[in-house]
Amino acid sequence: MRSIADAYRAGDLPAFFRLTPDQLTIADAHTRPDVDRGRLVEALRAYHADLGTLDRFVEAQLARLADPAAMTVVTGQQAGLLGGPAYSVHKGADALLLARTLNREDRPVVGVYWVASQDHDADEVASVTVVDAGDEVRRLTLDLPRGVPVGRVPWRAAWTAEVVAFLNSLDVPDEHRARVLADVTWAAAGERSYADVFARLLHRTLGPSAERADGVLLFDPLHPALAALFVPALERELAQPTTGPACIEAAAGALERLGFTPQLRRPPGSTNLFLEGDDGVRRLLRAEGRAFVAERPYTREELLALVRAAPGRLTPAAGLRPILQDAVLPTAAFVVGPGEIAYGAQLREVYALHGLEQPLLWPRLSVTWLEPNVARLLTRFGVDAGAFQRDPEGSLGRALAREQGAHSVTQERLDAVRALFDATVADIAQLDPTLAGAATRTRDRSLARLARLQTQAARALARQENDRARQLTRLRAHLLPNGAPQEREAAYLTYTLKHGDAPQKLLLALTPGAHATLTIP
Repeated sequence: MRSIADAYRAGDLPAFFRLTPDQLTIADAHTRPDVDRGRLVEALRAYHADLGTLDRFVEAQLARLADPAAMTVVTGQQAGLLGGPAYSVHKGADALLLARTLNREDRPVVGVYWVASQDHDADEVASVTVVDAGDEVRRLTLDLPRGVPVGRVPWRAAWTAEVVAFLNSLDVPDEHRARVLADVTWAAAGERSYADVFARLLHRTLGPSAERADGVLLFDPLHPALAALFVPALERELAQPTTGPACIEAAAGALERLGFTPQLRRPPGSTNLFLEGDDGVRRLLRAEGRAFVAERPYTREELLALVRAAPGRLTPAAGLRPILQDAVLPTAAFVVGPGEIAYGAQLREVYALHGLEQPLLWPRLSVTWLEPNVARLLTRFGVDAGAFQRDPEGSLGRALAREQGAHSVTQERLDAVRALFDATVADIAQLDPTLAGAATRTRDRSLARLARLQTQAARALARQENDRARQLTRLRAHLLPNGAPQEREAAYLTYTLKHGDAPQKLLLALTPGAHATLTIP
């Protein structure tokens, strides 16, 4: 079944999206005179000052954002340990690259990274995976409290000690380890939240600097100055709390009728809001008549008073988060992954409820990193990294079969058998048309069985090679660490720990939205 993201990229869902990726010129012309850029800039300045990242380079980006014509390219991700999986950094790089592409002298475009500090899924952000120089897949997990927004979780000195011990245990060059250790200890210094440490590390990687004047600005929606910007949108949402969810559910039904599986479902009584209760735990808010329920009942008046006094305690669910983002930012494009595109297919009418138009959703760039030893192995076997990730044993086994002259498991041999079958089926059909169906079914069953046997033989060959030289194990460690695609499991830190600034230079030389395999020299 084709995914919503694939259909969106093909331009096949015009009823669900205002723009498609090939309409950058329209997004480029979009203006947002309703955004109070002065207040936005002051709030961002206050946040970066508290984060300890306000310097002349950030100030220069803030000055560009203050321009009445300025627009933003926005992305965001959960605040993963030590920067999270590689795609967290890739998304930020793509926002920067796309902002560069759209930027004009008369209309500045600034990259913004939304740090998902409101998220409370500890299991998603408490771990980090690194593949060291010895091909060992190493994982560190911290003990985070459950149900608490990570922007409310104080970073602990004990966690710094755990991280430092973990980094010191890795087989990596000392010079690069020292650089990362310095960044980590700087990021964790002072009274910081878990989200702050992520943000400070990301700033070191993609923020404005002497080398990168147009780096991304960070945005933490729980920072008091930034949270205050959301008050009007939250008041609108509380005025009709079940209308947006009803729109989402209606879009879900429309997608199902087209054969797609919707990402969001909103049963009766659902809202698009979470409430951080008196106990600090974040819970989904439900509407029951004129009242609301989280850990206890609330009246609308109580929630409105809470929003005005402490707006950070009322936070958006996935069906509202992009709308709040685009209510306060002049967003030209939103850099997103496939899951976020699927969410976006259900939000067009929710945007309309807030008097907004959905910005262009830009499918994020994707990078597979090849370190020298992995690149040499793939080249030796003539195997593509993507093919290996899809079928590690099969792709390597077929390559080994070609290398060893075992043509019986090659696609070419199967194609030759198919051609013989096709000719035989045609001959039988010419002699007796009533046998054509039986002959076709026999061909299909036989070819399917042969293909399965070929795959089994190829995988067996790969396992034999692995037993001899551990090639399969090495490739798995780098391209499928812990059984997951590299980009979604291995930290970007993996590559800076072993190769310093080289990965960053390769990453920021890409074109926006690229799907690239990058070999680190």
